[in-house]
Amino acid sequence: MTHAPAPRPRAAARAVDALRRGWPIAIDGLTLLAIETSDAGRLAEFDPDGRSAVLISSGRAETLKLANQRDAADPDLPVLIERAPWLDFAGATALADPSLDLATPLKGPWRSLPVAHPQAAAAALRLARIAGLLPAFFVDGRDPEITITPADIDAHEDSRRLTLATRARLPVDGAEDAEIVAFRSPESADDHVALLIGQPDGRPPLVRLHSECLTGDALGSLKCDCGPQLQAAIRAIKASGWGILLYLRQEGRGIGLVNKLRAYALQDQGFDTVDANTRLGFAIDARDFGVAAQMLVLLGQNRVRLLTNNPSKVAGLKAAGVAVTERVPHALPANPHNARYLATKRDRTGHQL
Repeated sequence: MTHAPAPRPRAAARAVDALRRGWPIAIDGLTLLAIETSDAGRLAEFDPDGRSAVLISSGRAETLKLANQRDAADPDLPVLIERAPWLDFAGATALADPSLDLATPLKGPWRSLPVAHPQAAAAALRLARIAGLLPAFFVDGRDPEITITPADIDAHEDSRRLTLATRARLPVDGAEDAEIVAFRSPESADDHVALLIGQPDGRPPLVRLHSECLTGDALGSLKCDCGPQLQAAIRAIKASGWGILLYLRQEGRGIGLVNKLRAYALQDQGFDTVDANTRLGFAIDARDFGVAAQMLVLLGQNRVRLLTNNPSKVAGLKAAGVAVTERVPHALPANPHNARYLATKRDRTGHQL
C-alpha cells in the first residue's frame, strides 16, 4: 500500500514567497503563475505557446457572468477560463482584478472549461489568499520553482502549531496594569498578541477577538469602527475586573491589507463590503478563529465571556473547544462614513446587539 507524503508546513511558506516574487509553482502537478506578480515576459517563459488557461474564483466568474448563482455561492471555488486569442497578459490582468472593471472594459466572450484538477485548483486560490494576492493564475505552464500539495497548505494554516513566544508588562491607555503576550507559528510571519488586563478572579475572562486593521487602528479610518472598538474593548475589559484582548493578524477579515484596499476601491464604486469581498473572489469572512482558541488554550483559558456582536466568533471558538459562557454586546455609534458598513454587518452577516 502506498501512503501520501507527509505534509511539509514550510513548503507552503516557500510557495508563498515564490508567488510574491512572480515565480511559477506547482500544486499536485498543476503548474501556476500568479497574474498579479507576473508580467508579459514571465508569461512567455511560462507558456511559450500561448495556451495557458486562466484560473479564477467563482466569485469573480459570477461578476463576468460565467457562473450561475449556485456555483457562485462559494466564491472560493475554482473556475477555468479558456485562453482566447485576444487574452494577452494585459487582458488577463483586467480579468483578474475587478477594481479595474470601470477603467478597463473587459473583452470577451469568455468560455469556461472543466477544471481537471479541482482540489489543486481550489488549493491555489487558498494559497493566493495566504499570500495576499488576487486569486487568479495562468495554469499548465512549465518550470515550477517549487511543488507542494494541498496538505502542505493545510499544515501551514494549522493553528495548533502556534506557540507562546514571550511576555512582558505593557501599560496601555485605559489599562496600566496590562501584560502583553506574543505568539508565533514556525511557518507564518504573522505574530499574534494577547493583552492581559487585570488578574484572574475565578470567573471566565471577558475576551475580545480583534482582527488587525491598520487603517482603523493606526490611521484613524472612519470607514470602519475598528479603532474605536479596540479602545472601547480595553476599557470594557478593565471595567469588568479582568480579561484578555486577542489581537489577531488577520487584516481585512483574512484577505490581507492590499486586497482589503481593493475592496475599499470597489466600495467606492457602490458595492458593500460583502459584495466587494466576493467580487474579488474571497469568502465574506476568511478569518481562522482557531488561532484565537489556541491562544486562549495556551493562556490556560477554555471558558470565556466573549465581547462581540459577531455570532461567527462565538461559533468559531466553540468549534475549536473553547466554551463561550456569555456573549457580551459590543456596539459603538455610527458616523457618516461607516453607517452603511455597520448596516451591512447587521443585515448581511448577522451581527447582533
